[in-house]
Amino acid sequence: MVSISSLYAGLLALLFLLLSVRVIVARRTLRVGLGDGQSDILLRRIRVHGNFAEYVPFVLLMMALIEWQGGSKAILHVIGVLLLLGRGIHAYGLSHEPELPGFRVMGMACTLLALGIAGVIDLLLLAGPSAVRP
Repeated sequence: MVSISSLYAGLLALLFLLLSVRVIVARRTLRVGLGDGQSDILLRRIRVHGNFAEYVPFVLLMMALIEWQGGSKAILHVIGVLLLLGRGIHAYGLSHEPELPGFRVMGMACTLLALGIAGVIDLLLLAGPSAVRP
């Protein structure tokens, strides 16, 4: 059996690795060991990385719980795609100078939609309706 939540966890881990390397490269280039060194570039990279770390683990946990409860594979893919696209679009928009606010907003909207869907589905599965089961 293929774990859908594991698939998205792996893909998101690679994106997190990329965001981590971007912070490390900026720190080394700017010679900043702690904080942002008052660099707008480093501050942006730190926040993109941090924002990812703030949202992704919780949504992945919810996906795993949905999968564990026998939730719909299609719904899991919807949540996973929204989360992956949301985090990528958000990173793209926030990483630019000047910021691309439309991408940032669209990325957050996708992320929050993934979180909201996961929360509702998790609660529905707890209640036991067959509408959200495969």
